[in-house]
Amino acid sequence: MTDLDPEDAKLLTLARSVRARNGAAEGAAVRDLDGRTYNASTVALPSLKLTALQAAVAAAVSSGAEGLEAAAVVTGESAVDAASLAAVRDLSPSAPVLLADAAGEFREQV
Repeated sequence: MTDLDPEDAKLLTLARSVRARNGAAEGAAVRDLDGRTYNASTVALPSLKLTALQAAVAAAVSSGAEGLEAAAVVTGESAVDAASLAAVRDLSPSAPVLLADAAGEFREQV
């Protein structure tokens, strides 16, 4: 495993924790430009569906974040889906997105 910056490792821990706590398909966390973190899990309601990363970005934006330093997703999928990536890119076109497997082990940076 690649050595991650401690702040990036914290994002993966937050994402893994929210996924486990909620029994969700995905967990995600983002860090804004002020260093504040926001985490969320998949939202799957009849009237509202959000990926975990979309929900985390929404939480950051609704709290006043103007940009993101980094994001992380813990998922059983092999890649970050396009809708999740688009949510991050809308706010910060060059922010790294860390992808971890379902156990929270870092796989790659998008």
